[in-house]
Amino acid sequence: MNPIRLREDKPIKILIAIIILLIIHLQYRLWVGDGSVAQIKEYQVRLDVLKQKTKEKKERNDALYAEVLDLRKGQEAIEERARDELGMIKENETFFQVIEEK
Repeated sequence: MNPIRLREDKPIKILIAIIILLIIHLQYRLWVGDGSVAQIKEYQVRLDVLKQKTKEKKERNDALYAEVLDLRKGQEAIEERARDELGMIKENETFFQVIEEK
């Protein structure tokens, strides 16, 4: 064997070992560590839930805003709410209640 060749193989083996360790480390971070595939999927699910809640709250806010505009416009909306929610009637009106049999 040539002694010079032995000295050249050793740095290459060390370099290969370092590269293999680096690949193992990166694979570990990809599948298990911080920012892993599983963690990203979990964050995506949480983000989807938050987006859905935001959408529902926006729809509710839009409905409330429309109701506020109706109440500001005039007495008709207020009268309608008083009739529906409080069962109020106008003066000189007759109230009829229909009870349906089951």
